[in-house]
Amino acid sequence: MMLSIAGAGQAARPMAGPAPLGMLADGTPIFAPVGEVMADGDLVLCHLCGSWRRSVTAHLRVHGWTKDAYCAAFGLERGQSLEGAATRKMRSASFSARLLFEPAIRAGSARGRARASTGELARDAATAARGRPLPEQRRRRASQALAGKRHPGSAEASRERARAHLLAVAARVAGENGFADIGGFVRARTAEGESLAAISRAAGLHKDWLSRHLADLDPAAAADAATMRDVARHADDERWTELARAAGFADAAAYLRHRHAEQHWSVNQIAAEARMSYHAVAAAMARHGVPRLAHAATRHAARERADQVAAGLGFADVASYVSARRQAGWTWLAMAAEAGQPQTWLRRHS
Repeated sequence: MMLSIAGAGQAARPMAGPAPLGMLADGTPIFAPVGEVMADGDLVLCHLCGSWRRSVTAHLRVHGWTKDAYCAAFGLERGQSLEGAATRKMRSASFSARLLFEPAIRAGSARGRARASTGELARDAATAARGRPLPEQRRRRASQALAGKRHPGSAEASRERARAHLLAVAARVAGENGFADIGGFVRARTAEGESLAAISRAAGLHKDWLSRHLADLDPAAAADAATMRDVARHADDERWTELARAAGFADAAAYLRHRHAEQHWSVNQIAAEARMSYHAVAAAMARHGVPRLAHAATRHAARERADQVAAGLGFADVASYVSARRQAGWTWLAMAAEAGQPQTWLRRHS
């Protein structure tokens, strides 16, 4: 159940006492249940030997173990106390006095509180715990906390809270813009030609908020918005068709494909010619199945430059030129002088 821990073999089995409950993977006997701390008043049971101690933490020196190794071996959380109630009270009282009179303790406590207030302490703890196996003690506590709870009911309660939050946000947005409900607000804005994304952003929401939730909040308003969107798209398609035919193309798809894929125009260059926005061109390309090429114009110009340099040197491409010259023992400086290009440029194309 538990992995063997370095140093576990150093634990001495008691000469006499209670019988072990089991063994660790390395054969170390266990005298208390894994994942549990057995306490009786001011005494705590040692997992390694079955003896009752006021402080198992101090007792671990007898076995040659550290507290971290002990907690890891027996499925306990790292912060679990291994001391009886009276010992913990004495230690707490002692530390309180030190906190008052020792400057080093006060300074350390102040640094800890500062890290906790900024969240740095919690982040560091989460980073340190990432990938660490969950202790058996925490698994048992979680199981006990969930015992008797109905998960479907918990899920239903979560859905109800989410629904209430959604309605509250919708009511707030409608009220701030002078409308009785979210449907009226959306209809007024879409009638002015705004998209759901633009309306969401103007209301201080995520751009996809209305697209995700309007159908649930007001199905009729969502249907009206879809109709307006279809009308707007039809008008956009008519504009693109007129533009394409004026440029000598059969349709918008042929125009966009020729400009972008064959002539290597960027989306911004097409937008400038069409007198439309970047986003309108990008949306049209998506509707007509024309994939966007990142940095189309810049990369095409770079390829043309490389082809011209290679042709001038009598090679099919720059990589072939670099390979031939390097095999002949040329330095990068010599190649740069011959090609008339920077060394870094040649290295990138090698």
